[in-house]
Amino acid sequence: MTAPDFFKGSENRQLAYHRTPGKGPWIVFLGGLKSDMEGTKALHLEAWARAQGRAFLRFDYSGHGQSTGTFEEGCIGDWAEDSFNIIQELTDGMIVPVGSSMGGWQALLLARRIPERIKGVVTIAAAPDFTEDGYWAGFTQAQKTQLKTDGRIEIPSDYMEPYVITWRMIKDGRKQLVLRSPLALPFPVRCLQGTADTAVSTQTALRLLEHAVCPDMRLTLVKDADHRFSDAPCLDLIEAAVTDIVSITT
Repeated sequence: MTAPDFFKGSENRQLAYHRTPGKGPWIVFLGGLKSDMEGTKALHLEAWARAQGRAFLRFDYSGHGQSTGTFEEGCIGDWAEDSFNIIQELTDGMIVPVGSSMGGWQALLLARRIPERIKGVVTIAAAPDFTEDGYWAGFTQAQKTQLKTDGRIEIPSDYMEPYVITWRMIKDGRKQLVLRSPLALPFPVRCLQGTADTAVSTQTALRLLEHAVCPDMRLTLVKDADHRFSDAPCLDLIEAAVTDIVSITT
Protein backbone atom coordinates (compact mmCIF):
# COMPACT_ATOMS: atom_id res chain seq x y z
CA MET A 1 0.00 0.00 0.00
CA THR A 2 1.56 3.27 -1.12
CA ALA A 3 1.51 6.27 1.19
CA PRO A 4 -1.22 8.81 0.46
CA ASP A 5 -0.92 12.51 -0.14
CA PHE A 6 -2.82 14.89 2.14
CA PHE A 7 -5.14 17.78 1.41
CA LYS A 8 -5.94 20.47 3.98
CA GLY A 9 -9.71 20.79 4.12
CA SER A 10 -12.16 22.71 6.27
CA GLU A 11 -11.18 23.39 9.89
CA ASN A 12 -7.66 22.09 9.19
CA ARG A 13 -8.89 18.56 8.51
CA GLN A 14 -6.14 16.60 6.76
CA LEU A 15 -7.68 14.38 4.10
CA ALA A 16 -5.69 11.44 2.78
CA TYR A 17 -6.01 10.82 -0.96
CA HIS A 18 -4.61 9.10 -4.04
CA ARG A 19 -4.86 10.99 -7.32
CA THR A 20 -4.22 9.49 -10.75
CA PRO A 21 -3.99 12.01 -13.62
CA GLY A 22 -5.45 11.03 -16.99
CA LYS A 23 -8.09 11.93 -19.51
CA GLY A 24 -11.38 13.27 -18.27
CA PRO A 25 -13.93 13.15 -16.97
CA TRP A 26 -12.48 12.53 -13.51
CA ILE A 27 -13.79 9.38 -11.84
CA VAL A 28 -14.20 10.15 -8.12
CA PHE A 29 -14.86 7.33 -5.68
CA LEU A 30 -16.97 8.25 -2.64
CA GLY A 31 -16.84 5.61 0.08
CA GLY A 32 -19.41 4.50 2.61
CA LEU A 33 -19.87 5.19 6.28
CA LYS A 34 -16.77 4.10 8.23
CA SER A 35 -15.25 2.72 5.03
CA ASP A 36 -11.96 3.89 3.59
CA MET A 37 -10.32 4.36 0.22
CA GLU A 38 -8.46 1.03 0.46
CA GLY A 39 -11.59 -1.04 -0.11
CA THR A 40 -12.07 -3.53 -2.92
CA LYS A 41 -14.32 -1.33 -5.05
CA ALA A 42 -12.10 1.76 -4.80
CA LEU A 43 -8.90 -0.13 -5.63
CA HIS A 44 -10.51 -2.10 -8.44
CA LEU A 45 -11.93 1.03 -10.02
CA GLU A 46 -8.58 2.80 -9.70
CA ALA A 47 -6.82 -0.07 -11.50
CA TRP A 48 -9.48 0.00 -14.19
CA ALA A 49 -9.09 3.76 -14.61
CA ARG A 50 -5.31 3.44 -14.90
CA ALA A 51 -5.71 0.79 -17.58
CA GLN A 52 -8.08 3.11 -19.44
CA GLY A 53 -5.79 6.13 -19.00
CA ARG A 54 -8.56 7.89 -17.09
CA ALA A 55 -8.25 10.44 -14.31
CA PHE A 56 -9.19 9.01 -10.92
CA LEU A 57 -9.44 10.27 -7.35
CA ARG A 58 -10.08 8.36 -4.13
CA PHE A 59 -9.87 9.81 -0.63
CA ASP A 60 -10.84 9.32 3.00
CA TYR A 61 -13.39 11.59 4.64
CA SER A 62 -12.29 13.13 7.93
CA GLY A 63 -12.52 10.57 10.72
CA HIS A 64 -12.15 7.77 8.19
CA GLY A 65 -9.16 5.73 7.10
CA GLN A 66 -5.92 7.71 7.10
CA SER A 67 -7.47 11.18 7.36
CA THR A 68 -7.35 13.10 10.62
CA GLY A 69 -10.19 13.34 13.12
CA THR A 70 -12.42 10.71 14.70
CA PHE A 71 -15.57 9.22 13.25
CA GLU A 72 -17.64 10.29 16.25
CA GLU A 73 -16.80 13.96 15.61
CA GLY A 74 -18.15 13.89 12.06
CA CYS A 75 -21.49 14.12 10.31
CA ILE A 76 -22.95 14.01 6.81
CA GLY A 77 -22.42 17.75 6.30
CA ASP A 78 -18.75 17.57 7.32
CA TRP A 79 -18.12 14.76 4.85
CA ALA A 80 -20.00 16.66 2.15
CA GLU A 81 -17.65 19.60 2.73
CA ASP A 82 -14.67 17.25 2.56
CA SER A 83 -15.90 15.87 -0.76
CA PHE A 84 -16.66 19.26 -2.27
CA ASN A 85 -13.40 20.88 -1.20
CA ILE A 86 -11.07 18.11 -2.30
CA ILE A 87 -12.85 17.72 -5.64
CA GLN A 88 -12.75 21.45 -6.31
CA GLU A 89 -9.02 21.56 -5.55
CA LEU A 90 -7.73 18.32 -7.08
CA THR A 91 -9.88 17.84 -10.19
CA ASP A 92 -10.83 19.99 -13.14
CA GLY A 93 -13.51 19.82 -15.77
CA MET A 94 -16.27 17.26 -15.57
CA ILE A 95 -16.48 14.53 -12.93
CA VAL A 96 -18.26 11.20 -12.49
CA PRO A 97 -18.91 10.58 -8.78
CA VAL A 98 -19.15 6.88 -7.95
CA GLY A 99 -20.81 6.68 -4.55
CA SER A 100 -21.07 3.56 -2.42
CA SER A 101 -23.71 3.44 0.35
CA MET A 102 -23.34 6.73 2.26
CA GLY A 103 -21.14 7.79 -0.65
CA GLY A 104 -24.24 7.57 -2.83
CA TRP A 105 -25.85 10.21 -0.63
CA GLN A 106 -22.67 12.27 -0.92
CA ALA A 107 -22.81 11.95 -4.72
CA LEU A 108 -26.37 13.31 -4.70
CA LEU A 109 -25.32 16.22 -2.47
CA LEU A 110 -22.54 17.01 -4.93
CA ALA A 111 -25.00 16.79 -7.81
CA ARG A 112 -27.22 19.32 -6.06
CA ARG A 113 -24.30 21.63 -5.30
CA ILE A 114 -22.29 21.59 -8.54
CA PRO A 115 -24.50 20.10 -11.25
CA GLU A 116 -22.57 21.98 -13.91
CA ARG A 117 -19.50 19.84 -13.22
CA ILE A 118 -21.21 16.45 -13.25
CA LYS A 119 -20.98 14.27 -16.34
CA GLY A 120 -23.06 11.58 -14.65
CA VAL A 121 -23.38 9.63 -11.41
CA VAL A 122 -22.99 5.98 -10.49
CA THR A 123 -24.38 4.78 -7.16
CA ILE A 124 -23.79 1.44 -5.46
CA ALA A 125 -26.32 0.58 -2.75
CA ALA A 126 -26.98 4.30 -2.31
CA ALA A 127 -28.20 5.26 1.16
CA PRO A 128 -29.70 8.75 0.90
CA ASP A 129 -31.32 10.14 4.08
CA PHE A 130 -30.32 7.05 6.09
CA THR A 131 -29.73 9.02 9.31
CA GLU A 132 -33.44 9.90 9.36
CA ASP A 133 -35.13 6.99 7.57
CA GLY A 134 -32.83 4.27 8.87
CA TYR A 135 -31.38 5.29 12.21
CA TRP A 136 -33.90 7.73 13.69
CA ALA A 137 -36.97 5.95 12.33
CA GLY A 138 -35.69 2.64 13.70
CA PHE A 139 -34.73 3.83 17.18
CA THR A 140 -36.91 2.99 20.16
CA GLN A 141 -38.15 5.83 22.31
CA ALA A 142 -35.55 4.85 24.90
CA GLN A 143 -32.78 5.10 22.32
CA LYS A 144 -34.02 8.49 21.15
CA THR A 145 -34.08 9.74 24.73
CA GLN A 146 -30.59 8.39 25.39
CA LEU A 147 -29.31 10.00 22.19
CA LYS A 148 -30.64 13.41 23.19
CA THR A 149 -29.47 13.04 26.80
CA ASP A 150 -26.04 11.47 26.31
CA GLY A 151 -25.37 12.79 22.82
CA ARG A 152 -24.56 9.34 21.46
CA ILE A 153 -25.54 5.69 21.30
CA GLU A 154 -23.98 2.55 19.85
CA ILE A 155 -25.73 0.37 17.31
CA PRO A 156 -24.55 -2.97 15.89
CA SER A 157 -23.31 -3.40 12.34
CA ASP A 158 -23.45 -6.45 10.10
CA TYR A 159 -20.09 -5.54 8.62
CA MET A 160 -17.81 -4.16 11.38
CA GLU A 161 -17.68 -3.03 15.01
CA PRO A 162 -20.71 -1.12 16.38
CA TYR A 163 -21.36 2.37 15.05
CA VAL A 164 -21.37 5.28 17.44
CA ILE A 165 -24.25 7.50 16.34
CA THR A 166 -24.31 11.02 17.72
CA TRP A 167 -27.15 13.47 18.18
CA ARG A 168 -25.10 15.88 16.06
CA MET A 169 -25.12 13.39 13.17
CA ILE A 170 -28.91 13.04 13.36
CA LYS A 171 -29.51 16.79 13.55
CA ASP A 172 -27.06 17.56 10.75
CA GLY A 173 -28.49 14.77 8.61
CA ARG A 174 -31.82 16.57 8.61
CA LYS A 175 -30.15 19.50 6.85
CA GLN A 176 -28.80 17.22 4.12
CA LEU A 177 -31.93 15.25 3.18
CA VAL A 178 -32.43 14.78 -0.57
CA LEU A 179 -35.66 12.75 -0.75
CA ARG A 180 -37.98 15.35 0.83
CA SER A 181 -37.75 18.04 -1.85
CA PRO A 182 -37.29 18.02 -5.62
CA LEU A 183 -34.04 16.36 -6.67
CA ALA A 184 -32.96 17.39 -10.15
CA LEU A 185 -30.31 15.20 -11.75
CA PRO A 186 -29.88 16.66 -15.25
CA PHE A 187 -27.37 14.02 -16.40
CA PRO A 188 -27.28 10.21 -16.72
CA VAL A 189 -27.46 8.22 -13.48
CA ARG A 190 -26.78 4.52 -13.05
CA CYS A 191 -27.84 2.87 -9.78
CA LEU A 192 -26.68 -0.59 -8.70
CA GLN A 193 -28.35 -2.51 -5.87
CA GLY A 194 -28.13 -6.04 -4.49
CA THR A 195 -31.30 -7.84 -3.43
CA ALA A 196 -29.53 -9.50 -0.47
CA ASP A 197 -28.34 -6.18 0.95
CA THR A 198 -29.20 -6.07 4.67
CA ALA A 199 -28.00 -2.46 5.12
CA VAL A 200 -29.85 -0.74 2.25
CA SER A 201 -33.10 -2.15 0.92
CA THR A 202 -34.30 -2.37 -2.64
CA GLN A 203 -37.16 -0.12 -1.51
CA THR A 204 -34.62 2.65 -0.91
CA ALA A 205 -33.27 2.22 -4.42
CA LEU A 206 -36.78 2.32 -5.88
CA ARG A 207 -37.67 5.38 -3.81
CA LEU A 208 -34.66 7.25 -5.20
CA LEU A 209 -35.53 6.16 -8.74
CA GLU A 210 -39.09 7.39 -8.39
CA HIS A 211 -38.20 10.61 -6.59
CA ALA A 212 -35.42 12.02 -8.76
CA VAL A 213 -36.14 14.15 -11.80
CA CYS A 214 -33.70 12.74 -14.33
CA PRO A 215 -33.78 12.31 -18.12
CA ASP A 216 -31.72 9.10 -18.08
CA MET A 217 -31.78 7.13 -14.83
CA ARG A 218 -31.50 3.34 -14.62
CA LEU A 219 -31.57 0.94 -11.69
CA THR A 220 -29.93 -2.49 -11.92
CA LEU A 221 -30.99 -5.02 -9.28
CA VAL A 222 -28.59 -7.90 -8.75
CA LYS A 223 -30.10 -11.03 -7.26
CA ASP A 224 -28.36 -12.22 -4.07
CA ALA A 225 -25.70 -9.48 -4.11
CA ASP A 226 -25.03 -8.07 -0.63
CA HIS A 227 -24.09 -4.61 0.57
CA ARG A 228 -20.41 -5.02 -0.19
CA PHE A 229 -21.17 -5.47 -3.92
CA SER A 230 -17.54 -6.51 -4.37
CA ASP A 231 -17.44 -9.92 -6.03
CA ALA A 232 -16.21 -10.22 -9.61
CA PRO A 233 -19.61 -9.93 -11.35
CA CYS A 234 -20.51 -6.87 -9.25
CA LEU A 235 -17.17 -5.20 -10.00
CA ASP A 236 -17.81 -5.84 -13.69
CA LEU A 237 -21.17 -4.11 -13.37
CA ILE A 238 -19.53 -1.08 -11.73
CA GLU A 239 -17.03 -0.88 -14.59
CA ALA A 240 -19.85 -1.16 -17.12
CA ALA A 241 -21.86 1.60 -15.43
CA VAL A 242 -18.91 3.99 -15.39
CA THR A 243 -18.05 3.12 -18.99
CA ASP A 244 -21.64 3.81 -19.99
CA ILE A 245 -21.56 7.25 -18.35
CA VAL A 246 -18.23 8.39 -19.78
CA SER A 247 -19.13 7.19 -23.29
CA ILE A 248 -22.29 9.30 -23.49
CA THR A 249 -21.84 12.34 -25.68
CA THR A 250 -23.88 15.52 -25.24
